[in-house]
Amino acid sequence: MALRIIFMGTPEFSVATLRALAEAGHEIVAVYTQPPRPGGRRGLDLQKSPVHQAAELLGVPVATPLNFKDPQERARFKALEADVAVVVAYGLLLPVDVLQGTRLGCYNGHASLLPRWRGAAPIQRAIMAGDEKTGMMVMQMEKGLDTGPVALTAEVSIGQNITAGELHDELMQVGARAMVEAMAKLEMQDLPLTPQPEEGVLYAAKIDKGETRIDFSRPAPDVHNHIRGLSPFPGAWFEAQVNGKLERIKVLASVMGEGTGEPGTVLDDQLTIACGAGALRLTRLQKAGGKPLAAVDFLRGTPLPAGTRLPTGAEPA
Repeated sequence: MALRIIFMGTPEFSVATLRALAEAGHEIVAVYTQPPRPGGRRGLDLQKSPVHQAAELLGVPVATPLNFKDPQERARFKALEADVAVVVAYGLLLPVDVLQGTRLGCYNGHASLLPRWRGAAPIQRAIMAGDEKTGMMVMQMEKGLDTGPVALTAEVSIGQNITAGELHDELMQVGARAMVEAMAKLEMQDLPLTPQPEEGVLYAAKIDKGETRIDFSRPAPDVHNHIRGLSPFPGAWFEAQVNGKLERIKVLASVMGEGTGEPGTVLDDQLTIACGAGALRLTRLQKAGGKPLAAVDFLRGTPLPAGTRLPTGAEPA
């Protein structure tokens, strides 16, 4: 017998799980998502979240509360008489009344190997830290931030050159399959729960714009992880003098390079940059207002010849 599910999520990352649960035959009785936000080309039009749009295509009622402080909002949630709530990147803290507002509780799909990388940006932080693996975990939610017992784990290797965007897309699909499996086990009353270890806790703080500038004085592997962990958004960047004008340039991809030199020095005609230890070759870049380009195409319009000295990021531009 199918479960009656309340689904709670907001970004594109959540959509795959919503669709997978519906395709598995569960009854999605309601979808909760963040309210429409200003967007569009001029930032004036209200844009429904990806989950909101997906729910409408599925014909599922959508609720967009700002929060759950209103007792009536919590009562409406409970009145749905759902078996379980599934939460994937919703973006709102849930009070105890909501966590306990379904017959079987709330289960969260989280993109890390808990207790490592609890919090807002686990995909980016895992790459930036140089982790070799991550995964999706289905956990039963409790009042603490990503502290609940784990029901199911699906590990994923982090390739040496994979970006946060690429890993996001992979985990999105892995997470959808994992949640469908978890809900099937829950339906059969065969979903074991394992408390998280007390050791190894790390918090994945939201990415701050102040940490996006590239510091070429760091070792090349660290710079590489920084670049791919912030690609494609918000993007790691450096500044360079181009045709007499200081330009901000995003780096969307890189690979380890060869050579040595003063940190920030362009070593060849392939955009290999000397770092504090080793070197890094920049392979995909984007100027402000421009399109992402492969390095060979980028250099045609933005010459950065060998010997050019880029600010390391540890010094003024």
